[in-house]
Parts: sequence; structure tokens; C-alpha cells
Amino acid sequence: MTLHLFDTATRATRELVPLRAGEVGVYVCGATVQGPPHIGHMRKSVAFDVLVRWLRRGGTRVTLVQNVTDIDDKILAKAAEAGEPWWAWAQLHERRFAEAERALGVLAPTYEPRATGHVPEMVELMTELVERGHAYPGDEGNVYFDVRSYADYGSLTNQPLADLTTADDDADTDKRDPRDFALWKRNRPGEPATASWATPWGRGRPGWHLECSAMARRYLGREFDIHGGGLDLRFPHHENEQAQSRAAGDAFARLWMHSAWVTQGGAKMSKSLGNSLLVEALLAQTDAAVLRYALTAVHYRSMLEWTAETVPDAEATWARLEGFVRRATEVVGAVPDDEVTSGGLPADYVAAMDDDLNVPAALAVVHEHLRRGNTALADGDATAARAALVAVRGMLDPLGLDPAGWADASSGSRAEHALGALVAAELEARAAARAAKDWATADAVRDRLTAAGIAVEDSPTGARWSLAHDQED
Repeated sequence: MTLHLFDTATRATRELVPLRAGEVGVYVCGATVQGPPHIGHMRKSVAFDVLVRWLRRGGTRVTLVQNVTDIDDKILAKAAEAGEPWWAWAQLHERRFAEAERALGVLAPTYEPRATGHVPEMVELMTELVERGHAYPGDEGNVYFDVRSYADYGSLTNQPLADLTTADDDADTDKRDPRDFALWKRNRPGEPATASWATPWGRGRPGWHLECSAMARRYLGREFDIHGGGLDLRFPHHENEQAQSRAAGDAFARLWMHSAWVTQGGAKMSKSLGNSLLVEALLAQTDAAVLRYALTAVHYRSMLEWTAETVPDAEATWARLEGFVRRATEVVGAVPDDEVTSGGLPADYVAAMDDDLNVPAALAVVHEHLRRGNTALADGDATAARAALVAVRGMLDPLGLDPAGWADASSGSRAEHALGALVAAELEARAAARAAKDWATADAVRDRLTAAGIAVEDSPTGARWSLAHDQED
């Protein structure tokens, strides 16, 4: 069986037939970096990470493009409220998103372009649309897409144009039709001049939809295999992307994928509802592997209701998986990573993953082999235990959940924490000795740290430490 995915555009599960054999190009709408990420943001990241991992496990070369929207109405507004430059505010939260994804085991994209780095491509695409009669200038600095000029508008979300009222929330009233959407926006009163770029129609900044179309074309070409994002992006964002790209003559995405939301009390998690769970706060009290499991275990197209039981349930399941891998490894020895990552997988697991990434069904197969492995350990059957260990780790690997890999990561983080605590205690003792003018004790502490490979630097704000560089480097 080959991979079949649910295509939002056709509302049917379709076989993935790559544009180029052995290669798949994927564009995923990334973060609008207006604030720190909550667990709902990570649902999309983990869902498409599983897609990429599964494709690569099958030998497919994947090019994953995930953009960063670093210029946006909300970014400008929130930066102004905080008294920060808009670009500094965006970069701060871009880093926070990247740190959250890295903590949850999300592989880095092949390319991660920022919107502000691709203004020339946006102007080029906008110029094509104006020349083709699909876009028009409004007041100076404004350019709009004419939805009535494109007969297929609304096809992605199956909405006739007559049923639509407005395509976006632009405040300006210089549109020909309220359903037209902004390709380019003039600066509004109070917005910084640095948040604008020159175009043939005046200075302004890009509309959200234009950004993604231009970057998808730049990195994946005029036609590519999969466009993805969260369910909330279907309209207007993805509808508008498809319309403007195809109106410009691009075939654009061959298949559309959308991941469902994380909900609380049945409502989509969002900052506006005040019910967001920040990733940083969750990671302070829960292992990253547990959060990864909670996000992965539910089918990517199913809503994930986040309740008081979500984390404890995931912790209990993760403990069973991690416990078996640890015990089996102690009995049979470490299994080479290449045996785990390139070996054969059970047919029913492969069938589940090829059926629109049916992770719940795939995990049922994992737990079946887990039970076999625990039985083998209890019976003292090392051969069967090793086979189960390879199978369990092999199946968890494409989900980003191989406990052996997470054990390495968490042990490293625990070691770093322990080292930091020990060094801090030593530096406190040294500071106390210096305050008491006990120079011999202070020097002895520094000598101990130096012998352990810790470099200490005194500064006006106190002592700082770092791992000393090897003298041969």
C-alpha cells in the first residue's frame, strides 16, 4: 500500500503521487510571531513532523518549507504596546517558537523563510496579478485581489462567491468589492516607517496571503505536492493563496492537508479566549516526551480536547513505553540505531500509517508488540524480548517517540541542570570567601573548578562560568 492522505480540496482520501518520483515538496504555514507559542500551535508542528518522518522512513526525499510571518497587524500592535521595535518583537517570539518545536522533537524544516526577506518575490507576483487583470491598486500603497476575476474562487472550501460576505478585515474602504482581499497594505497612522517597502503603487507592507504564495513559489516552484497548516487557515488564508497563485498561472498545491485544533471546553485554544497553555509553562512541569506523545496520539484531523487528564494519561502511557525499552535494553543490550531506523516494520503498522497517518491504529500495533515484549521479559526469553524491542522502537521512531532517543536528550538536560547547580553552589562559596577576605579558600574553589574544566570570569555583576575550551582547539 502507498501513502493515502485526506485532501481538503477534494474532501476525499487520495493516493499521494509525487510530482517527481522519490521526492515530495511540502509547504506548511508557520507561526505568526506575535507572542509565545501555546500547545495548540504545536499540534500543527507535530502533525506535519510525523508526515515528514514517515515519508523519509519510506526513502522519500522531503523538502519541507515552513515560513515565519514576521510582519503583521498584530505584531505591529503588540510591539507598540510593549514599547519594542516590531522587528525585535518578531524575532524574540520566532526564537520562542523554534525552541518549543525543538524541545518537542520537531525536526527542523529544510527552509524556514521569513516574510520580510522575500519582498521582491512578493512584488513580482503582485505585478503579474495586476498585469493579468486579477488585481488592482486602491489608494496609494494599497493593492487588492479581485475575487470576481477568478471564476474558481471558493473552490478550496467549497463556498460559492455569492455566499461570502468579506474576505478579510482590512479597514480601508477603497475596494471595488468588500470580498476582495489585500495583496499590499499602506502604512496606517502610527505604524513605523520601517514596516513598509516601496512598490510601483506606493509604500506599504505585504498582505498575509501574498507572503505564502510568493515563498512557496520561491522554494518549491510553481507546482508542488502538499500544502498544509492548521484547520483555521482554510479560509480565508489558504483559499486566497490558491486563488492568487493560480490566477498568476501557477498550478500551486496538488494536495491540501489541515490539522485539527487543540480545544478546551470544546473551544479552539487561543489567546483571545484567555485559555492558552504556553509551551514554556507546560515544559516546566512535564517531560517534553510526554507532551509530544499527547499531541501525537490523536489522529491529526481529530480535535484534541485538552483536559486535566490529558497529561496524566500521556504520562502513564509514556512510562509503559519508556519502561519496557529501558528494561529490555538492560537485558539484551543496546540495539544499533540503524537497525531501528531502517529495519522492516509490521505490516499492520505500515497499513495504518499509509491510511492518512492513522497514528491511533499504529499505536495499537505498538502496544501489541509491547505486551509481547513484557511477556518475553517475564519468561526470560531474550530473543523474543530483543525482537519486540526492535519492533517497538522501530515503530515509535517515525512518530518522533523512540524512548531511547528521548532518554539521551533528557539525560543530557538533567546532567546540564545538575552541573549548573553544583557550579552555582561552588561560586556562592567562593563569593562568601571573597567577602570575608579569605583569599585562600576563594582561590581553592576556583582551582577546583578549573581542574574540572570550568572557566570562571569575574564581572561587575558577579562571577560567570562556562566550560573551558580545550587548549588544542
